[in-house]
Amino acid sequence: MISLDDARARDAADPLAGMRAHFSLPESVIYLDGNSLGALPEATIAAQQDAVERQWGADLIRSWNSNDWIGAPQRIGAKIAPLIGAKPHEVIVTDSVSVNLFKLIVAATQIRPDRSQILTEPGNFPTDLYTAEGASGVLPDHVVHTEQAGDLADALGPETALMMLTHVHYKSGERHDMEGLTEAAHETGALTLWDLSHSVGAIPVDLNGCDVDLAVGCGYKYLNGGPGAPAFLYVREDLQDELRSPLSGWMGHAAPFEFRDDYEPALGVSRFLCGTPPILSLLALETGVALFTDIDMKDVAAKSAALFDLFAARVEERCGDHGLELITPRDAEHRGSHISFAHPDGWPISQALIERGVIGDFRAPDILRFGLTPLYLRFEDIWQAVEILGEILDSGIWREPRFAEKAAVT
Repeated sequence: MISLDDARARDAADPLAGMRAHFSLPESVIYLDGNSLGALPEATIAAQQDAVERQWGADLIRSWNSNDWIGAPQRIGAKIAPLIGAKPHEVIVTDSVSVNLFKLIVAATQIRPDRSQILTEPGNFPTDLYTAEGASGVLPDHVVHTEQAGDLADALGPETALMMLTHVHYKSGERHDMEGLTEAAHETGALTLWDLSHSVGAIPVDLNGCDVDLAVGCGYKYLNGGPGAPAFLYVREDLQDELRSPLSGWMGHAAPFEFRDDYEPALGVSRFLCGTPPILSLLALETGVALFTDIDMKDVAAKSAALFDLFAARVEERCGDHGLELITPRDAEHRGSHISFAHPDGWPISQALIERGVIGDFRAPDILRFGLTPLYLRFEDIWQAVEILGEILDSGIWREPRFAEKAAVT
């Protein structure tokens, strides 16, 4: 049996234990949804006040220069780069994941003009599939083709222009072999585009080491950038001046303040900027990313794995007779940083947990999903969360009608 004292002893020995103090977390809540929306960094509160009152309120439009608002997309991208194994000039913060996917899908397929297939997998995150479908609609004769994860390498062929995959699956938490699949794509002449939304800030990523062509990622999950934080995109340096964004907005121009009628893309990854950047959101993201400055991602990955192992073991010993099916791979090398269980009554159970102060989430049709955020989650939190889960399952309180109603957002 794993005791609460065992969990507390692990917290006492945790090299990341001090990071929790950098977040504003209510003591009444066990927050297990940082894989969907990261917690609020304490420093963000003061930084946003400064951004509003001094930079905007006092410095006004001068802040584009005096506070380097104009350089924020490149500056913050360079800070994200070490977390994904990229060079500083290969990453830029801009737009949303969906918009960045569209830009990169179209740009990539345009430099593979003799190929017509965008290869992905069924059950990929919906925005990836929807955006690929939308992009294929504006690309002559292009189609989106899906294959099950285990068949992707064999499905690559001379017609494949781009393989687009999410590194860590949003439901199951299963992690693709980025290096192996990228190599397989390159052997057939295809490009690769990886969505890092459930990877960045939670597990080590090495885009350069895996020779990845293109990538996108989310700013509001493990990077703690705030609701709707801007996303980022990565373009390998040797491809940057070959690719051209289909969204040729003024911020992606080589000389935006010359106001010329003709469009000339900027050099490097800056050509993938589009409109005027959302400065307040960018600065909130910058504060979240700054928390990783002195963090070794090996420590983050090790704690993520340990939190998972404790959660899985506690569920087995405390909730073993209640029909929870672990769907996340047990091997740490094959998963991200959340743990998911299938249960036919997952929705009402998730709502009963929230009422008790354990905030995870639910993904249709039957998945209970719990984010394991190493910077602020404690081993004690995991122990207590599973204890509450066990009490709910033992009591059957989740069967009450009030837990059956579904909200628009979960």
